[in-house]
Amino acid sequence: MKYLVASDIHGSAYWTERLLETIEEERPDCICLLGDLLYHGPRNDLPRDYAPKRVLAQLNELAGSVRLLAVRGNCDSEVDQMVLSFPCMADYLVAFDQASGCELFLTHGHVFGPGLDVSVDRMPQLPSGSALVFGHTHVKVNEQSAACPGIRLFNPGSVSIPKDGSNSCGIYESGEFRHVLLEPGSSR
Repeated sequence: MKYLVASDIHGSAYWTERLLETIEEERPDCICLLGDLLYHGPRNDLPRDYAPKRVLAQLNELAGSVRLLAVRGNCDSEVDQMVLSFPCMADYLVAFDQASGCELFLTHGHVFGPGLDVSVDRMPQLPSGSALVFGHTHVKVNEQSAACPGIRLFNPGSVSIPKDGSNSCGIYESGEFRHVLLEPGSSR
Protein backbone atom coordinates (compact mmCIF):
# COMPACT_ATOMS: atom_id res chain seq x y z
CA MET A 1 0.00 0.00 0.00
CA LYS A 2 1.27 3.44 -0.88
CA TYR A 3 -0.01 6.36 1.19
CA LEU A 4 0.47 10.05 0.43
CA VAL A 5 0.33 12.09 3.63
CA ALA A 6 -0.33 15.86 3.58
CA SER A 7 -0.99 18.39 6.32
CA ASP A 8 -1.63 22.07 6.84
CA ILE A 9 -2.95 23.17 3.46
CA HIS A 10 -4.50 26.22 5.15
CA GLY A 11 -6.66 27.23 2.18
CA SER A 12 -3.88 27.73 -0.38
CA ALA A 13 -5.19 26.95 -3.86
CA TYR A 14 -1.70 27.36 -5.34
CA TRP A 15 -0.12 24.75 -3.04
CA THR A 16 -3.15 22.46 -3.35
CA GLU A 17 -2.54 22.43 -7.11
CA ARG A 18 1.12 21.46 -6.48
CA LEU A 19 -0.12 18.73 -4.14
CA LEU A 20 -2.52 17.43 -6.80
CA GLU A 21 0.38 17.32 -9.30
CA THR A 22 2.37 15.26 -6.81
CA ILE A 23 -0.60 12.93 -6.29
CA GLU A 24 -0.79 12.46 -10.07
CA GLU A 25 2.94 11.64 -10.23
CA GLU A 26 3.09 9.41 -7.15
CA ARG A 27 -0.21 7.56 -7.76
CA PRO A 28 -0.87 6.58 -4.11
CA ASP A 29 -3.44 3.98 -3.11
CA CYS A 30 -4.68 6.26 -0.34
CA ILE A 31 -4.37 9.94 0.59
CA CYS A 32 -4.19 10.92 4.26
CA LEU A 33 -4.98 14.55 5.11
CA LEU A 34 -3.85 15.53 8.61
CA GLY A 35 -6.02 18.59 9.13
CA ASP A 36 -5.96 22.38 8.81
CA LEU A 37 -7.37 22.11 5.32
CA LEU A 38 -9.29 25.30 4.54
CA TYR A 39 -8.37 28.12 6.94
CA HIS A 40 -5.11 29.80 7.88
CA GLY A 41 -5.82 30.36 11.59
CA PRO A 42 -5.00 33.46 13.65
CA ARG A 43 -1.30 32.60 14.17
CA ASN A 44 -0.48 32.17 10.48
CA ASP A 45 -0.01 34.69 7.71
CA LEU A 46 -2.21 34.18 4.67
CA PRO A 47 -0.67 31.52 2.43
CA ARG A 48 -0.03 32.03 -1.27
CA ASP A 49 -3.28 32.21 -3.30
CA TYR A 50 -5.51 31.91 -0.23
CA ALA A 51 -8.84 30.66 -1.60
CA PRO A 52 -10.65 28.22 0.72
CA LYS A 53 -13.62 27.81 -1.67
CA ARG A 54 -11.27 26.70 -4.47
CA VAL A 55 -9.45 24.34 -2.12
CA LEU A 56 -12.68 22.72 -0.95
CA ALA A 57 -13.70 22.17 -4.58
CA GLN A 58 -10.27 20.67 -5.35
CA LEU A 59 -10.42 18.36 -2.31
CA ASN A 60 -14.03 17.30 -2.99
CA GLU A 61 -13.09 16.40 -6.56
CA LEU A 62 -10.09 14.45 -5.29
CA ALA A 63 -12.28 12.56 -2.78
CA GLY A 64 -14.45 11.35 -5.64
CA SER A 65 -11.50 9.72 -7.41
CA VAL A 66 -9.30 8.13 -4.72
CA ARG A 67 -9.47 6.64 -1.23
CA LEU A 68 -9.10 9.55 1.17
CA LEU A 69 -8.70 9.60 4.97
CA ALA A 70 -8.83 12.89 6.86
CA VAL A 71 -8.57 14.04 10.47
CA ARG A 72 -9.46 17.33 12.13
CA GLY A 73 -6.86 20.00 12.73
CA ASN A 74 -7.02 22.84 15.23
CA CYS A 75 -8.14 25.27 12.47
CA ASP A 76 -10.93 22.96 11.21
CA SER A 77 -14.56 23.24 12.35
CA GLU A 78 -17.98 21.72 11.89
CA VAL A 79 -18.64 24.23 9.11
CA ASP A 80 -15.81 22.62 7.13
CA GLN A 81 -17.52 19.24 7.41
CA MET A 82 -20.68 20.80 5.98
CA VAL A 83 -18.88 21.74 2.73
CA LEU A 84 -16.40 18.86 2.38
CA SER A 85 -17.70 15.62 0.87
CA PHE A 86 -15.52 13.33 3.02
CA PRO A 87 -15.36 12.80 6.80
CA CYS A 88 -12.79 15.08 8.44
CA MET A 89 -13.76 15.59 12.09
CA ALA A 90 -12.04 12.66 13.83
CA ASP A 91 -9.13 13.44 16.16
CA TYR A 92 -7.32 10.40 14.79
CA LEU A 93 -7.63 7.47 12.42
CA VAL A 94 -5.66 4.24 12.29
CA ALA A 95 -4.51 2.69 9.03
CA PHE A 96 -2.83 -0.71 8.90
CA ASP A 97 -0.28 -1.76 6.31
CA GLN A 98 -0.73 -5.53 6.10
CA ALA A 99 2.39 -6.03 4.01
CA SER A 100 4.76 -4.52 6.59
CA GLY A 101 2.57 -5.02 9.67
CA CYS A 102 2.87 -1.31 10.49
CA GLU A 103 0.04 0.51 12.23
CA LEU A 104 -0.18 4.18 11.20
CA PHE A 105 -1.77 6.41 13.84
CA LEU A 106 -2.91 9.46 11.82
CA THR A 107 -3.57 12.67 13.76
CA HIS A 108 -3.07 16.41 13.45
CA GLY A 109 -0.79 16.89 16.46
CA HIS A 110 -2.82 19.16 18.71
CA VAL A 111 -4.69 16.39 20.58
CA PHE A 112 -2.16 13.55 20.24
CA GLY A 113 1.51 14.13 19.54
CA PRO A 114 5.11 13.37 20.47
CA GLY A 115 5.86 16.68 22.20
CA LEU A 116 8.12 17.93 19.38
CA ASP A 117 8.06 21.62 18.47
CA VAL A 118 4.51 22.80 19.28
CA SER A 119 2.79 19.40 19.11
CA VAL A 120 1.12 18.28 22.28
CA ASP A 121 3.04 15.76 24.40
CA ARG A 122 0.39 13.04 24.50
CA MET A 123 1.56 9.84 22.86
CA PRO A 124 -1.12 7.25 22.14
CA GLN A 125 -0.49 3.65 23.18
CA LEU A 126 0.92 2.01 20.05
CA PRO A 127 2.41 -1.43 19.47
CA SER A 128 6.11 -1.61 18.63
CA GLY A 129 6.70 -1.15 14.91
CA SER A 130 3.93 1.46 14.61
CA ALA A 131 4.17 5.04 13.45
CA LEU A 132 2.73 8.26 14.84
CA VAL A 133 1.94 10.34 11.75
CA PHE A 134 1.14 13.94 12.64
CA GLY A 135 1.10 17.50 11.29
CA HIS A 136 0.40 20.77 13.13
CA THR A 137 3.99 21.93 13.66
CA HIS A 138 4.76 22.70 9.99
CA VAL A 139 8.13 21.00 10.60
CA LYS A 140 9.27 17.86 8.79
CA VAL A 141 10.09 14.87 11.02
CA ASN A 142 11.20 11.35 10.10
CA GLU A 143 12.82 9.64 13.09
CA GLN A 144 12.51 6.99 15.75
CA SER A 145 10.90 8.19 18.97
CA ALA A 146 13.45 8.64 21.75
CA ALA A 147 10.69 8.49 24.39
CA CYS A 148 8.90 5.46 22.90
CA PRO A 149 11.36 2.93 21.46
CA GLY A 150 10.00 1.04 18.47
CA ILE A 151 7.71 3.90 17.38
CA ARG A 152 8.44 5.90 14.23
CA LEU A 153 7.55 9.62 14.18
CA PHE A 154 6.64 11.18 10.85
CA ASN A 155 5.48 14.70 10.05
CA PRO A 156 5.14 15.51 6.33
CA GLY A 157 5.73 19.23 6.98
CA SER A 158 3.28 21.79 5.65
CA VAL A 159 1.78 21.96 2.18
CA SER A 160 1.41 25.76 2.31
CA ILE A 161 3.17 27.36 5.31
CA PRO A 162 6.34 25.39 6.10
CA LYS A 163 8.59 26.60 8.90
CA ASP A 164 11.73 25.71 6.91
CA GLY A 165 10.54 27.29 3.64
CA SER A 166 10.17 24.00 1.73
CA ASN A 167 6.55 23.07 1.01
CA SER A 168 6.09 19.33 1.27
CA CYS A 169 4.04 16.21 1.78
CA GLY A 170 5.07 12.66 2.61
CA ILE A 171 4.96 9.15 1.20
CA TYR A 172 4.67 5.91 3.15
CA GLU A 173 5.37 2.76 1.18
CA SER A 174 6.72 -0.70 2.08
CA GLY A 175 7.36 0.29 5.68
CA GLU A 176 9.36 3.41 4.78
CA PHE A 177 8.58 7.14 4.98
CA ARG A 178 10.01 9.91 2.80
CA HIS A 179 9.35 13.60 2.22
CA VAL A 180 8.39 15.00 -1.16
CA LEU A 181 9.00 18.67 -1.99
CA LEU A 182 6.17 20.44 -3.82
CA GLU A 183 8.19 23.19 -5.51
CA PRO A 184 7.61 23.32 -9.28
CA GLY A 185 10.57 21.84 -11.11
CA SER A 186 12.01 20.13 -8.02
CA SER A 187 13.19 16.57 -8.30
CA ARG A 188 10.59 14.59 -6.48
